[in-house]
Amino acid sequence: MDQTFDLKGKRIFVAGHRGMVGSALVRRLASEDCEIVTVARSELDLLDQAGVRRWMEDHRPDAVIMAAAKVGGIMANDSYPVDFLYENLVVQTNVIEAAFRSEVQKLLFLGSSCIYPKLAPQPIPEDALLTGPLEPTNEWYAVAKIAGLKLCQAYRRQYGVNYISAMPTNLYGPGDNFDLGSSHVIPALMRKAHEAKRTGQKTLQVWGSGRPMREFLHVDDAADAFVWLLKTYVDDGHVNVGSGEDVTIAELASTVVSVVGAAASIELDPTKPDGTPRKLMDVSRLFATGWRPAYSLRRGLEQTYAWFLEHVEGGDIRLGPA
Repeated sequence: MDQTFDLKGKRIFVAGHRGMVGSALVRRLASEDCEIVTVARSELDLLDQAGVRRWMEDHRPDAVIMAAAKVGGIMANDSYPVDFLYENLVVQTNVIEAAFRSEVQKLLFLGSSCIYPKLAPQPIPEDALLTGPLEPTNEWYAVAKIAGLKLCQAYRRQYGVNYISAMPTNLYGPGDNFDLGSSHVIPALMRKAHEAKRTGQKTLQVWGSGRPMREFLHVDDAADAFVWLLKTYVDDGHVNVGSGEDVTIAELASTVVSVVGAAASIELDPTKPDGTPRKLMDVSRLFATGWRPAYSLRRGLEQTYAWFLEHVEGGDIRLGPA
C-alpha cells in the first residue's frame, strides 16, 4: 500500500512518551527516518491550556500521537471518577485544539476498548459505539475517550483535517504499572505470581469467577499498528487495534503462573466484580490494511516478565507488600 503520510523528515510529537504506550511508540519510531519530539511533564503540564498552545506553537510538530492519558484498573476507576473524567477530557482537548491551531498535518488519537457498551456484540465492531450502556466500573474513563474520538471527528468534519483515532484492546508489556492498587490484570497477576514464587506461596487469588474473556495485545505490537495507521490510514471512522483472539481470566492466570514459574494454584474470588463478561475486538478493519501482530500471548508474557525481573532487580520497580 502506498503511504499516505510519509514520516521521512517529519517531526512527530508523542504526547505521553513516558507511559507504557508512549515509550513503545518512541521505540518504534526510532526505526523511522523522522524526528521524535517529546516534552517532560516538569516542562509542560498538559492540563494547562495556554501552556500547551504556546509549546505547540513554538515546536510546530508535523504530526501528533496522543498517547497521554490517566489510566488505571477497575479499583482506581471506581475510586477516582473525577480524576479519570476531568483530567482526560482536559488533557486530550488541550492537545487536539493546540495541534489544530499550530496546523499539525496529522493527528492520531488513542482511545480504549472500554468505549464500547458493556453488552456489545462479540467480536465488537467499530459501529457498536454508543449503542448501549457502558461498563459502570470504568465509564468515567470511557466517556472521556469517546469525547476525544468525537472531537477528532468534529475537527475533520468542520475543518477537513487529517485526524484519526485508534482504539486499542487491553495492552501489556515493558513499562507497565505493577502497583497492585492501580494496575490492570496482566501486571497485577504477574506481580502476584512473582510474589508467590518469591515467598513459596501455594495459592494465588484472582478476582471474580475467572470466566470473563479478555483480549490482550503486546504494547510493541500496538505501537507498530499505531505507526502503521499514522502512515496509511485516512478515514473518518476509528480503528480497533487488537490481536483478534481472547482467553478467559482463569486461562490467563494459569499462563502467567506458568511463565513466572510459581508453584501456586489459582484461587478464584467470586465475591469480587468480574467487569464485562467478554471483550473481544473485531479487528477486520485493521487487518484489511495488511497489518498483523508479531507476538503470541505466551511469548509476549515471557518478554514482559523478563523486563519485569530486569527492572525489579535494577531497582526501577520497588515492590512493597503484595
